[in-house]
Amino acid sequence: MISEPEMVDEFGAVGAGEVAGDFDRRPTEGPRQRRPWLWALGGAVLASAGWAGVLYLHPVGDPAPDLHGYRLAGDPCPTVRLKAIGAAIAPKDGTPRLEPELLNDPALDRAECFISLRPPAAKKSVTSGWYTDYSVGVTVALHKKSDPAAEFEAMRGVTDPGIDADVKVEKVPNLGDSAYLLTRDDGHAELRVREGGAVLSLSLTSYAQFNSEDGEVPSDDGPDTSDLSPYQSAMISDMRDLMKSLKH
Repeated sequence: MISEPEMVDEFGAVGAGEVAGDFDRRPTEGPRQRRPWLWALGGAVLASAGWAGVLYLHPVGDPAPDLHGYRLAGDPCPTVRLKAIGAAIAPKDGTPRLEPELLNDPALDRAECFISLRPPAAKKSVTSGWYTDYSVGVTVALHKKSDPAAEFEAMRGVTDPGIDADVKVEKVPNLGDSAYLLTRDDGHAELRVREGGAVLSLSLTSYAQFNSEDGEVPSDDGPDTSDLSPYQSAMISDMRDLMKSLKH
């Protein structure tokens, strides 16, 4: 379902225009010969009139991007069900990991929040032992003035730590106008989707936690939490659900 993106760059040949004219030819002598500057003035007036018509028909500036009905009234996390991820890992915890960040501006509406997934081992009274904890991050950005398409494609391989040559980028078909799944080997995966002026992100991060009541120090490095590939389909399913919930 997920395949490596194919980068195909097609550069059309730009033909050079041919300019023909006898610039060195002198005007023909005669009583009806008009002065060259009158012709030049008339051409300039016609050119200005034509350019004004172009400006009138095609106003300067790009049109506002289509938001496809997306609305962002507040924190989206309370309404995010995470039905698929919750079934695959653990139901979401009601306590947010961090306070949500909200921005409402004439040019951009943006919200970012994080949801904790509490696995059964974390809820039990474990005297001592390892368990894996998970966090889901949701980011929604609605670009109301400028089209984010070019920037979205340019940033498809850039993660929070920066430009990482080792990050795996996979194109996800049939999801918005463009979608990519980014995975790192440190237990982090992120699904990014653009649909018109709306850019959405759903990330999944795993943590190895050690629970001890008597101050015991773990003797090993804990479980390997780097592989999140079993949850890719669940991330895509919950992203579709998120996209649907934000459309009005």
